[in-house]
Formats: sequence, structure tokens, C-alpha cells
Amino acid sequence: MFETSSNRRLFLRANTGIAGTALTSMIAREKARADSTHLPEGQPHFPPKAKSVIWLFMRGGVSHMESFDPKPALNQFAGQTISETPYSGVQTSEKLKRVRVVVVNDANGQQRNKIYPLQVGYQPYGESGIEISDWFPHIGSKVDDLSIIRSMWTTDDNHGAQVQFHSGRHMLDPRVPTIGAWVNYGLGTLNENLPQFICMGPRFFDKRDGHYLGPAYDSVPLKVDPKEPLQFAKPQGDLDAAAQKAEFDLIRQLNQISGEQYPSDQALAARIKSYELAYRMQTAVPDIIRFDTESKKTHELYGLDQNETRPFGEQLLAARRFVEKGVRFIQIMHGDGAAGAWDQHSGLKKRHSELAMQVDRPIAGLLTDLKQRGLLDETIVVFATEFGRTPGSQNSDGRDHHPYGFSVWMAGGGIRGGTVHGSTDEIGFHAEENPHYVTDVHATIMHQLGLHPHRLHVPGHQRLERDYGNVISEILA
Repeated sequence: MFETSSNRRLFLRANTGIAGTALTSMIAREKARADSTHLPEGQPHFPPKAKSVIWLFMRGGVSHMESFDPKPALNQFAGQTISETPYSGVQTSEKLKRVRVVVVNDANGQQRNKIYPLQVGYQPYGESGIEISDWFPHIGSKVDDLSIIRSMWTTDDNHGAQVQFHSGRHMLDPRVPTIGAWVNYGLGTLNENLPQFICMGPRFFDKRDGHYLGPAYDSVPLKVDPKEPLQFAKPQGDLDAAAQKAEFDLIRQLNQISGEQYPSDQALAARIKSYELAYRMQTAVPDIIRFDTESKKTHELYGLDQNETRPFGEQLLAARRFVEKGVRFIQIMHGDGAAGAWDQHSGLKKRHSELAMQVDRPIAGLLTDLKQRGLLDETIVVFATEFGRTPGSQNSDGRDHHPYGFSVWMAGGGIRGGTVHGSTDEIGFHAEENPHYVTDVHATIMHQLGLHPHRLHVPGHQRLERDYGNVISEILA
């Protein structure tokens, strides 16, 4: 008869190839649920309007003036310092009292950051007539499904703001769970064969999500590669599916024997369940990211027929397929490099237009595809970035980091389309009307999923009131 510890060692020896991130996460989650009395029940607190979230994050800082918040005054006062315009008060504004505004002067005490004109035109789209940058014509065609929030603000003026947008805390503060982790923590899975929380694309700074919730609530990193979508998730050696299944069947029988001998070992049962889930994921995940069953029309919709749009388009098509199978939270990061590709301190016109081309058609395709399949009503799509760009120029043809006012948009899942909420001032400096800190986006998402953030309390960990955010009720249908 096998001892429990021997049984565990045999199982691990036979299956070390699947002991990667996804498996570790599931083991931790199962053990936490077995050992804890304070975890949520996995059910919404009230009837939800949405089931899933597709979170699109543009790393580096998208210019709000050249995307979703047109500012013609920038053209009117181009080349002048802010103090030379009627808007000089933005530099010392006490209206919002959120972050200290730093005005950069040259050796003679003159401001060197001069108003930089818009680098792209705008057009009204849809029945709502909302103006969208010419760099995003495909997203513009879907504007009647979007709620654009033009009054976001944050407090980090460097790219640690990526951490802050996801968690609500400054990068220099103790790390806390991200929005994806809280959704993962609060709601039960919709598909036992798949991860609840997936992340695709480049990620720097903080690569964890769960933090004090534990690794069970970290995202599972995936890539669109049917041969190896889950890192470290292939069996060691040349094991075919039949051989691997035979191993699992043998271990299951052995553990049934151990379970009868040691019925109080709940951790053993939790671990075996986790291994079985990981085994099923090895088949389920690669099947989802094989696109050969999708029509040519669908491939074209996501831009898979074009080199510039194919990489992001494949991730979005995978996201739609994961949503269909019940994955709760799919986080997709766009823009490689430590800072993120959208960080244009120079050459903004050339680089922003290139990056917009990469994402514009696939995002519009995702919205179209979700809607025609009846999935947009129950799926929230978020387009976000860590901050905006300055109204003034940097390095003559770029813009600096700007946390004082920027834009995001949301669609689907009970969000009211064809709307603009909030505003920045005439030159895009401050979030002025209906300003929203980043966790207001989190609170709105959780509300639509049927979760009340204050009820997701973890003993021993105090959350700030700002961490919870406030629901942006004006954008709800």
C-alpha cells in the first residue's frame, strides 16, 4: 500500500511537465478553498449584467488628444507656451488637488514645453456623431457601441502607472490584487477545463495579480501557439495522449486507495483535482487557439490576412473563443518593451499611426463578432492605457507622460453605447468634468458582473476607500 507522501512523489515524478504556472495556480486555489472559511461562494452578489471581460491594455500611454478626445485649441495655440494662452491656469490649478503639476523651465526660466498641434484629424461617426481620430476609423465605425470616458486620472507619472491602472495603488505602495484577480477571486468558474483568468501579450513591472490573495488568483499566461500555448505545460519526454491518460488513470486509482486509507487528507483530494484540471487544459486550450475551423470572412474580420494586424488579431480571435467557452477575464497587453510601444516622446505621428493600425481593425472585428454572435450583451470590452500625453511638445515631435487627464472606453455587458462621459479642459490638461480615478473603471466592471467590492473582504488586509472605486453609473444602460 502506498503512503500518501509516496503517492504524491510518484504523481509529481510522472507529470513534472505540467507543473507550470497554470497548475501551480490551480493547486493553490484548491488548497485555499479547502483550508479557508472566508473565501467567497463564487456566486454574484446580485443579478449580473455581464459574465466575462476582455481587457485591452495599450502599454506606454496612448495620446488622448490623438485618439478619443479631440482638442482643436491645440492647433489654434500651437507653438505658444501654456502661459501665453488663455489656459495658463491649468499649470497651478487647485480645482482637483490630485497630483502636483510640474512645469519644466529652461535656463532662462521660460517654459520649454510648448503647445503641440494635433497630429491627426477627426471625423464624426455613427448616429451619435462622436468624433474619433482618423487613426481609428474601424473603431470609429463602432462608436455607437462605445462609452468613451474622457476624464480619467491617475497619480503615477511614469510607467509604473500600468501597475496602478490594474491595481489602484501606486507602484511604490505595497502591491495589492489587480482587477482581474478580484474577479477571479469573487466568481466561480464557468468552465472547469479552462483557466478563469488569462493574460496574453507583453507584461513588465509587476507580473503577478493575486498578491495577498495568493498565487491561485494570478493570471495564467498564454500565447497564441497551438503547439505550446501554456508555458511548461507539455509532458516531459515523448508521451502521446494515450500514454499520458494511462498515467493519470493509474495515479487516480492509487490515490483512491490512499483516500480510503487517509480520508481526512483534504489537501490530497484538492491536489489531485488540480492535476486533473491541468491535464484537461492541455487539450482544451490548444483546441481553442486553432483557427482552421473559422471562416475566411472571420479571419479577414480580425485582420488575420494582413501582416500588421495579424498578431493582435489572433489574440482577439482567441479571446472571443475563450469567452464562448466561459473564461471570465481575458487580459491582452499590446505594445512591447519595458515602457510600452505607445510611449512616444518623439516621432509620435509616425509611431502612433503604426500602432493604431495594428489594433484598430482587430478591435472593431472583435466588437462586430461578439455582437453578431449575441455575446456582446454579456461581455464587457475595455480599451485602456496607463495615462495620456502632454498638450505640449517634447523633443520637437513627441509628447511626454500625462497622468492628469486621459481617455478609456468600454462596450458591451450593459454599458450604454454611443455616449461620451466626462471631459478634459480645452487643451486636454486636466480631467475637469466628472473626473474618475482608475478604480472607478474597476468598480463599474465588478458591478456589471454582479459583485460588490466591499463584500470581498480578506481578513488581515485593509483596503483603502480609493481601492474600491465608484461605479460610473452614467454609462450604464
